[in-house]
Amino acid sequence: MKIHEYQGKEIFRKYGIAVPLGMAATTPDEAKAAAEKLAELTGQPLVVVKSQIHAGGRGKGQVHKGDNVVSRGVEVCKGGADAARDAAWRMLGGKLVTIQTDPGGQLVRTVFVEQGINIARELYLGMLVDRDTRRVVVMASAEGGMDIEHVAATTPEKILKVWVDPTAGLMPYQSRELGFGLGLTKDQVGKFVALVGSLYKLFVAEDCSLVEVNPLIVTVDGNVMALDAKITFDENAEFRHKEWGALRDPGEEDPTELEAKNAGLSYVSLDGNIGCLVNGAGLAMSTMDIISHAGGTPANFLDVGGGATEEAVTKAFSIILRSPAVKGIFVNIFGGIMKCDVIAQGVINATKTLGLTVPLVVRLEGTNVEEGRRLLAESGLAITPASTMLDGAQKICSLVNGQK
Repeated sequence: MKIHEYQGKEIFRKYGIAVPLGMAATTPDEAKAAAEKLAELTGQPLVVVKSQIHAGGRGKGQVHKGDNVVSRGVEVCKGGADAARDAAWRMLGGKLVTIQTDPGGQLVRTVFVEQGINIARELYLGMLVDRDTRRVVVMASAEGGMDIEHVAATTPEKILKVWVDPTAGLMPYQSRELGFGLGLTKDQVGKFVALVGSLYKLFVAEDCSLVEVNPLIVTVDGNVMALDAKITFDENAEFRHKEWGALRDPGEEDPTELEAKNAGLSYVSLDGNIGCLVNGAGLAMSTMDIISHAGGTPANFLDVGGGATEEAVTKAFSIILRSPAVKGIFVNIFGGIMKCDVIAQGVINATKTLGLTVPLVVRLEGTNVEEGRRLLAESGLAITPASTMLDGAQKICSLVNGQK
């Protein structure tokens, strides 16, 4: 689950991480009022207006309204409150296109008006879960700012990394190693170590999968400050964080994925043309792999869970078919808690209710499998049975590829 920069900075403040003063706005007049308030608090009129979307690269991104490019995703406003209002007017309601969005961009519904800061250096700092080592990796680079993706792709040796032992936590010497590696002075290293330590506490306590500060800045007076805040929460920990509901922005989420979540289904849209309906995340991953092995491309990850009902199966089918790219569906069920006859009846109901016209292959194994297979065989519907995962993958790939 992603959140906006202005929300992330509120969490940063909670952990004592230095950030500039700023206020969110959803109208040009609110942006003007925010700029006026910031000028009153800081004694200087310079503000920065930032589009708020769940994607990076905003500084070099372009805001489109119709066929016209009207703004960048981030504007420095030297003209004070009126300039901030005008910048917000250009951004709000436009589509921001960055290197991390699709070509159509994302709608800007909110802007963040922030005090201007005198910057001496721009750095990069990030933390994420490294699944290869099963540890949190802390990354830093002296090449911070808008081109960090280019640095990672072309000169990865410029990104410094340390891995955190989960039994000991982040050690001060590791943060000092990064700080001196960035070329910071002794005084700046002390401030950097404190900030990184607070960021790691945040990462663990808030159940994050990624925290990124780009840029982390050194100000002209030698302070170390987070000029950006990108936080992604691990949704597996959502049951521990009821407060996340208030941070969620449905407008930034895939509407189909959100509908599936509300229906108790785990769904992720992909780029292929073979829909997958599976029970269990591990089996779903294996199903996608075996479809690829058989020469196909999965259109989604969809886990109906261990206790799905006939109604849930019908809902799952309707969500899969929401994508016009889907040319066939592979149902792969291993019945443990889930009963194969329940799934079979759900498949039959969904096929009839939705008027399914694309090829459908079903592989059932486990509890009540014989009854499930009998129901499918006697349904009179165009359902192709499969005896194994590989058999099913090969059949659905053959049927889909035969349509070309």
